[in-house]
Amino acid sequence: MVYAAEDDPLCYPGTTVLRNKLNIGDQNKLDEFELALFLTRADEEVPAGNLDYDHYKAIHHHLFQDIYEWAGEVRAIRIGKGGNWFCYPEYIDQEMRKIFSGLAEADYLCGLAIEDFAVRAAHSLAEINAVHPFREGNGRTQLTFLAMLMENAGFSFNADALERERVLDAMIESFAGDEMLLAELILDIGKP
Repeated sequence: MVYAAEDDPLCYPGTTVLRNKLNIGDQNKLDEFELALFLTRADEEVPAGNLDYDHYKAIHHHLFQDIYEWAGEVRAIRIGKGGNWFCYPEYIDQEMRKIFSGLAEADYLCGLAIEDFAVRAAHSLAEINAVHPFREGNGRTQLTFLAMLMENAGFSFNADALERERVLDAMIESFAGDEMLLAELILDIGKP
């Protein structure tokens, strides 16, 4: 699904195709190359950090640095998907700092049973998703961060439990205020 955006200077004029380092003007070709380059970076070691907001931006930069000049930078325009608008750009930093401050205060969800971890992590992930800090690559950054958060809390991350439609449905439901599907997904991901 293509994002709705207001006057996006990151797109090639007259299109919804994001400007990219490969200078690909066709959305299907860009999607292909973006996925290949993302998967290559995802196989590499993710930058170390403190699981804070700056670390989150560094993760996005790592994953998308080969594709976009603005990788790791917070978006400057309003965007929406499926008729819903994400956090306005002027509030992104403040909202992301609040989310990551809450995670820090909760010791990054360490020491919890997997069931409690899943509920709390689902809430944090739903909040991050509602903010949608980047122009592109939010979902993949969220899942990468979730894997790091789970590992930090002592849980495994079973990527085989990730089915595209299930992840999308869980994120859409969480945006609408129902975080149960997302918590169930995280619980399944954390099962050995």
